[in-house]
Amino acid sequence: MKSFKICGIQTLEEAQMAIEAGATTLGFLVGLTHKAEDKISAKKAAAIIAQLPKTIDTVMVTHLLDATEIATIAAQLGVTVIQIHDDLDDAGIKALKAALPKVKLIKAVHVMGEDAVDRAKHLDAMPELDALLLDSRTQDRLGGTGLTHDWNISKAIVNACNKPVWLAGGLGPHNVAEAVQKVRPAGVDVNSGVEDATGAKDPVKVRGFVEGARNA
Repeated sequence: MKSFKICGIQTLEEAQMAIEAGATTLGFLVGLTHKAEDKISAKKAAAIIAQLPKTIDTVMVTHLLDATEIATIAAQLGVTVIQIHDDLDDAGIKALKAALPKVKLIKAVHVMGEDAVDRAKHLDAMPELDALLLDSRTQDRLGGTGLTHDWNISKAIVNACNKPVWLAGGLGPHNVAEAVQKVRPAGVDVNSGVEDATGAKDPVKVRGFVEGARNA
């Protein structure tokens, strides 16, 4: 596994700290419709992204369901990846890829039950998508829940899909090694699991998360 994503970046200092701790990918929550403490304006995210090394993948994590709107914001941000974190339909995914063919697309699959396997297999067959990301959700949150889901289902999805499958949802330094050993994802993604009491990213937790995933 070579991909370690720290999501919910809010400042340049957080971004630089995460990179120093070994993160390969940084997520910015822009264009949200559900609850998230780490949302950031497009203007602020763009200013941070412009100062980051080109070797780092930058991800617009969005809940928006209008392909044109998503593409417009992503172009303003200058991200290398868009993470579609709500249920944008197939036509929308195709339109988004057509608008930004050089930007990678990751589609979230919320693992709420066994039906997530069929959903993932359908998305796996779409050439417009570059990867899938498995996450937990609640009634008011599409991500950042701090809750794990059934890793047996996640493992079944990894085994059923040809695309890279990333794992998120309730991960942190305390359980990422176990999750990686169980699911064998292509990458791991964390947000609230590496924050301190104020909601800022904790350098010790970020480093522990990356090292735990890498060593597993």
